[in-house]
Amino acid sequence: MPSLTPGLDQSGRVAIVTGGARGLGRAMALGLLRAGFRVVVAHLPTSASEMRVINSVAAREGSEGRLFAIECDVTQWEQCREAVARTRDRFGAVHGLINNAGIGMQGIGNVLVGRRKPFYEVEVEAWQRAVDVNINGAFLMAKAVTPHMVQQGWGRIVNIETSLYTMMMDGFSPYGPSKAALESATVIWSKDLAGTGVTVNALAPGGPTDTRMIPEMEVYDRSTLLSPELMVAPIVWLMSSRSDGVTGRRIIAKEWNAERLRSEPIERIGVPAGW
Repeated sequence: MPSLTPGLDQSGRVAIVTGGARGLGRAMALGLLRAGFRVVVAHLPTSASEMRVINSVAAREGSEGRLFAIECDVTQWEQCREAVARTRDRFGAVHGLINNAGIGMQGIGNVLVGRRKPFYEVEVEAWQRAVDVNINGAFLMAKAVTPHMVQQGWGRIVNIETSLYTMMMDGFSPYGPSKAALESATVIWSKDLAGTGVTVNALAPGGPTDTRMIPEMEVYDRSTLLSPELMVAPIVWLMSSRSDGVTGRRIIAKEWNAERLRSEPIERIGVPAGW
């Protein structure tokens, strides 16, 4: 197994990013590649064109050998198992999982402006699909990957979440409840894995971000939104040995301060996940 010693080249470390072809996932996948990681982008067939763009960027930057794309619907158990198996076949191990695949409020109702639907007006299929992707999909991927991490005695699971106020915002069903469930899972999974060398943390942007989850018609000036690239610094840190011992935490990317890492104990990074 590649060395996990802090400070060494990260090219031996392997991270899976679900929903990694666009939005926050794309930013994190490219950021990890640029930091020297080997990156597996799990994406749906509908993201094939976006995946070609990432492949082109990787080829231009000379990191195409460390990039592996897998079509995977995270709501399907066999596809999750196969994604992990193919990752291990390709790179020999898996050290990190970023549960980023998610369904927001776009297509269900207004997101930032205008009237949002109360929960009883949300279509049953829309509720079920969001819950299936946002929480069930994260569970299935974590279930598939965790035994390998426990066996090797080191691993990282990072659940990409949302702000606590969004979880409780009026008219934000099913997105809010599904992310609240993922917050609870972060706490419970971190406790279940205590002492194994595998950590579980939550990472959220810290506000509306310039992705497809915020419809163009609602925000014309996209510069007012957070940039997906703000996720890169914290996710690289979380996927590295520098975050050893940090688990069950909620970290806000907008508040990330690299200087603070040099002046404060790492266990003070973020806040305890949960309420």
